[in-house]
Amino acid sequence: MGKALEGVRILDFTHVQSGPTCTQLLAWFGADVIKVERAGEGDATRGQLRDIAGVDSLYFTMLNHNKRSMTLDTKRPDGKKVLETLIRQCDVLVENFAPGALDRMGFSWERIQELNPRMIVASVKGFGPGPYEHCKVYENVAQCTGGAAATTGFDDGPPMVSGAQIGDSGSGLHLALGIVTALYQRNTTGRGQRVLTAMQDAVLNLCRVKLRDQQRLERNGVMEEYPQFAEGRFGESVPRAGNASGGGQPGWILKCKGWESDPNAYIYFIAQAQVWPSVCKLIGREEWILDPDYATPKARLPRLMAIFAAVEEWSTTLTKFEAMDILNKYDIPCGPILSMKEIAEDPSLRATGTIVEVDHPERGSYLTVGNPIKLSDSPTEVRRSPLLGEHTDELLSELGYSPEQIAMLREERVI
Repeated sequence: MGKALEGVRILDFTHVQSGPTCTQLLAWFGADVIKVERAGEGDATRGQLRDIAGVDSLYFTMLNHNKRSMTLDTKRPDGKKVLETLIRQCDVLVENFAPGALDRMGFSWERIQELNPRMIVASVKGFGPGPYEHCKVYENVAQCTGGAAATTGFDDGPPMVSGAQIGDSGSGLHLALGIVTALYQRNTTGRGQRVLTAMQDAVLNLCRVKLRDQQRLERNGVMEEYPQFAEGRFGESVPRAGNASGGGQPGWILKCKGWESDPNAYIYFIAQAQVWPSVCKLIGREEWILDPDYATPKARLPRLMAIFAAVEEWSTTLTKFEAMDILNKYDIPCGPILSMKEIAEDPSLRATGTIVEVDHPERGSYLTVGNPIKLSDSPTEVRRSPLLGEHTDELLSELGYSPEQIAMLREERVI
């Protein structure tokens, strides 16, 4: 079996997280990803948050699998010539530089089109066109400006950012879809095009249900599934909803046995309408099945916190896994709060390739997240990240450079 993107060559000028997330995904699907880095330095994350001195950090290794690395000084004339050759021979250029950086390098969209009219140029930026488009953006800034922080946390506390990297990795996933779509359209038009993902836009796309709720709030003044409904406390914008589900199925995080000493001894519980009688029987509140204050979903809405408190009396007598086993027998939706340690040790995630153990020549064995998208005819093999400049000579040879020319470029510190 071949790979889904076999034959596609990606010129990867990305660094840190948003861009490398995108290009790693394309590499997992079989694209030949050429990571271009600065000689002697490379991607900044090679040295960030190191756990082993002098060795590429996990931050870098877990975002750059299946790629080839070459070093290149694009400020030097001979470096620009190498880059021109790469542009002619690649299908996609991906970058997450500061706005205008490519233009300053002498490789504007117009210049790239002259070199290769089929080239797709894909970019991650903090903001789209507008008053903030030249501002520098990082993960938490994107979460704050995309609507996530304002709607995360509890109503009596400050805005909160998520532990999930929805700004960086979320943007990379959006960009990868844009690239694959542009490649597909090129089959019809024969032309390349520009692809842009703004981090603010990507976060907002992941927060679309909150934009939905903003309009509901403006129209009706209340939102019945929010915990604020019981006291009728709503302002002008969507409030922080704690652990409410954000949809039509009311849910909450409940304590389980051992919560006093284990910060993750909790379970997420959903009081789905179809299984309400089973919930009542399970927690010893059978009278609620017919009680008009509890019998219908609408009647239960202002009483949700009292209901969750009653379920929690039951859940604290069980471990989160015992509670899950029992609830699943009655088709009651639930899920244990899994720590990163528990996820790392989960054999089922190892079996599906969601957690992968990789060998590295300098750091040894380490765990990483595998491809979250599984294709039946294009299985993913997760290969280690490249050492800095590991494939420079190999790639230059493929571009037609002789050993003597490569030696000259190295002597002139172009590579």
